[in-house]
Amino acid sequence: MHAIGRQPQRAPDGAPLHYERHRPEQTTLYRLVQQHAASFIAHTEASTGADLPRFIKDEFDAFLECGILAHGFLRLRCGDCGHDKLLAFSCKRRGFCPSCGARRMSQTAAHLVDHVIPHVPVRQWVLSLPIPLRVLMAAQPELVTPVLQVVQRVITRHLLDDAGLSGDEGQGGAVTLIQRFGSAANLNIHLHCLVLDGVYRSGADGSPAFIEAGTPTDDELHALLQTVISRLMKMLTRRGVLVEDMGQTWLAEPDADGEEARTLRPLQAAAVTYRIAFGPRAGQKVLTLRGAMPREATARQPLCADIDGFSLHAAVRVEVHDRKRLEQLCRYITRPALSDERVQLNAAGQVELKLKTAWRDGTTHLVMSPLEFMQRLAALVPRPRLHLIRFHGVLAPNAKLRRLVVPRTPQVQEQGTEASAAAECEVETLQARPNRISWARLLKRVFDIDMQHCPNCGVGELKIIAAILERPVIEKILTHLGLDPQPPPRGRAREVERD
Repeated sequence: MHAIGRQPQRAPDGAPLHYERHRPEQTTLYRLVQQHAASFIAHTEASTGADLPRFIKDEFDAFLECGILAHGFLRLRCGDCGHDKLLAFSCKRRGFCPSCGARRMSQTAAHLVDHVIPHVPVRQWVLSLPIPLRVLMAAQPELVTPVLQVVQRVITRHLLDDAGLSGDEGQGGAVTLIQRFGSAANLNIHLHCLVLDGVYRSGADGSPAFIEAGTPTDDELHALLQTVISRLMKMLTRRGVLVEDMGQTWLAEPDADGEEARTLRPLQAAAVTYRIAFGPRAGQKVLTLRGAMPREATARQPLCADIDGFSLHAAVRVEVHDRKRLEQLCRYITRPALSDERVQLNAAGQVELKLKTAWRDGTTHLVMSPLEFMQRLAALVPRPRLHLIRFHGVLAPNAKLRRLVVPRTPQVQEQGTEASAAAECEVETLQARPNRISWARLLKRVFDIDMQHCPNCGVGELKIIAAILERPVIEKILTHLGLDPQPPPRGRAREVERD
């Protein structure tokens, strides 16, 4: 949801801050999609002779409706002073929407820390893959599961050996977040595994006892990565994805007859390799701007192994009682692919994407035409029903020890303020997933923003009085409030200029 009300004022010391809705139509990213999405879809389909997958078109359409009051909203009212507040509906998509991505980031991090990850040390294991396997896993996402199973078995076996236990004497636990992007909005499928830094062993009475693991050495990490690579190659060869002949290994020829192979796969392959899929500059690398001094090659990082394009990093560890840092780590690895502040237009009408961190050669920005940028956005959209968070070991949904090790939920009834209007905004979600934190509490937790009390009188509670979905009613209310009752117009498909 996105709220609208008075312009935010600086609160005096000690006074609560009040939430004001994000206005996506004023951002550069929204205007780019608004003006160029139709042209991108038309040009891609004309270039390939095949339709772009429906889920990508739906992603663009939903993004253009996200946070726009003209597409419907909830109406809240203060029972004390009668002040009204409107909350626009959000798209809740997982591709490139910064607002919904940020909401999901905070929601997921809070849920993992409060309800999933036990009060034990946690180590982050990050596995990066060589470019050919990134392209493969983007085209065949069903391979993510067996790849992840191999990685988890190797790490769990290492932890059991460190504890001196056999496989039937102890169990590890982990949460894996499958991240699909890099800092340059490139398609980069890699695995962030939050692994309990030790194993559980069941006592005589069945109660689990945690045995903490020691810090792995660089040599151990290198050996673990070598084992992961060997097992992955064998697994992919058995599945027919890799072909091995006369000591050489290469990717099997993919099916190129379907419509998806002609449209989506070129977009994904180009996004993985920092290139352009279609248009006058097809096959070329994206232009770069160097706004920083080049850095010399740094010494090898501790607890980081690199072999043939594979990388395994395990230097980040969170101690038992540092739950705040754990939540920050969870937010980092569940962050959205883009932020509005990083996308700008230059004087020539080209998109300048600012990198989070300058590259070693001094590159600080990538420069693309609007249609080239649309290609990047399309490649970032995950398929529907593709689970990007996985649970392993004692944290798996049906694990016998799960209920004994996860954090206990306080059996305390929420006060009246917790059942306020902002919590009601997602009542249908809370009914399905009772452990999810309410929207109002999430804003208070992350930003110290008060969404429960009226910003006008500061005393009364905001309560939902209506969900406005019908077009005539939407127009009547917005017109009465002096707001634009029409959604922002969408650009029509235009022909692409060729060199």
